[in-house]
Amino acid sequence: MLSPLPRSIGGRPDPAAYAGSPQLRDGLFHNRLESRQVEEMSRTELARDFARKGRSGRPSRTVPLTTPQLPERAGQGAATWLGHATALLEVGGHWVLADPVWSSRCSPSQAVGPKRHHPVPMPLAALPDDLSAVVISHDHYDHLDTRTVDWLVRYRDVPFVVPLGIGAHLRVWGVPEPRIVELDWNESHQVDGLSLTCTEAQHFSGRLFTNNTTLWSSWALAAGETRVFFGGDTGYTPAFRQIGDAHGPFDLTILPIGAYDARWRDIHMDPEEAVRTHRDLGGKVLLPIHWATFDLAFHSWADPIERLLVAAGDVSLALPRPGERFTLGGALPADPWWR
Repeated sequence: MLSPLPRSIGGRPDPAAYAGSPQLRDGLFHNRLESRQVEEMSRTELARDFARKGRSGRPSRTVPLTTPQLPERAGQGAATWLGHATALLEVGGHWVLADPVWSSRCSPSQAVGPKRHHPVPMPLAALPDDLSAVVISHDHYDHLDTRTVDWLVRYRDVPFVVPLGIGAHLRVWGVPEPRIVELDWNESHQVDGLSLTCTEAQHFSGRLFTNNTTLWSSWALAAGETRVFFGGDTGYTPAFRQIGDAHGPFDLTILPIGAYDARWRDIHMDPEEAVRTHRDLGGKVLLPIHWATFDLAFHSWADPIERLLVAAGDVSLALPRPGERFTLGGALPADPWWR
């Protein structure tokens, strides 16, 4: 008898429900620019290279963590990086949780797959009670985590604001319909003065056995005088300049700098492209994410952050330890803790 499929796969989006999206063709979502995706490459080649890479993508010592010191109320502009792409943001007095992943592995199974180099520096129970929104960039396992969603459904009455199609996963996992908000690129949702705009990204999507049946995105967040851009996971695209013109300038850009490779440069930006994106967006402070936590490519563990330091020039960087909170307008964390 065949074993049941893991619950973490999620649901099956109905393409007919999103037929009006300019991003949907032939039942699948597409980037506006032509882009080569990981699934189009030789799986044998990738498996061979991963088997040969050794420990280069792992830290040589224990990653130093900081227990977050959160205020009772969300500030006007602050961020706490919790590792990889997970961030707790304070935007105009609102708490926003981005791409929350608390599981030990980013995989359909917690028995196999990429394992954390460090634990999440705070328990889920320490999250603020009054979260205004959870935003998801796409449905890859290192950005959308079933176990974390399960906890949030049970213990926090918060809406999930997601790109088209991801609602199918959330429904299977028991998220109540009123708490699911699905958006296409350039669509917005308001929560008590907080604006969450789904913006373009250049990436792809898929859980086990599926590819590109859900949309991927970045996010422009605004409340009061504060504007934050959350990049999630993306390659470089000229659309970022258009996003900056329409929704910026941004007080903070949160951009991926890791998991790059020449074989998939269309859908994963490198550190130099993160700096270019930051400038396109009209960013003031850049917080690098998508590095240090999972080994997902072939570069060394610290290569992303060291390359970013060289490329940054006059860009203001926030370089917190995982768990370290910083405020916009205050002193930015700059200690090279990864060395």
